[in-house]
Amino acid sequence: QVPLVESGGGSVQAGGSLTLSCTMTADTYGAGCMGWFRQGPGMEREWVASIDGDGTATYADSVKGRGAISKDNAKNTLYLQMNSLYPTDTAMYYCAKAGGYYCPLNPEILDFRWWGQGTQVTVSS
Repeated sequence: QVPLVESGGGSVQAGGSLTLSCTMTADTYGAGCMGWFRQGPGMEREWVASIDGDGTATYADSVKGRGAISKDNAKNTLYLQMNSLYPTDTAMYYCAKAGGYYCPLNPEILDFRWWGQGTQVTVSS
């Protein structure tokens, strides 16, 4: 059973919105740091947002004010709502789970132990 599965990606016009979901197995979900990363064409994977075990959310400057990360403990699911999308938001979006309860101040790929396979978001102008 795949521990993390993303969904909700797709094609949208600039200015539109999308909500990504990441469903985890109960063993993977736990009570700890979770996050979203993205990797655009020809770009390195970058951190987008993360949420601590206590629900405190942090965002990269590139999505601050446009993104909202949340989780539903009853459904073992992590969400990322993105509004006012730009073509520069086009990327493969990945959810990830860290081993610790609190997320690092500047999350990096190596901080996260479990990863999903990604869901593609394409924003057209």
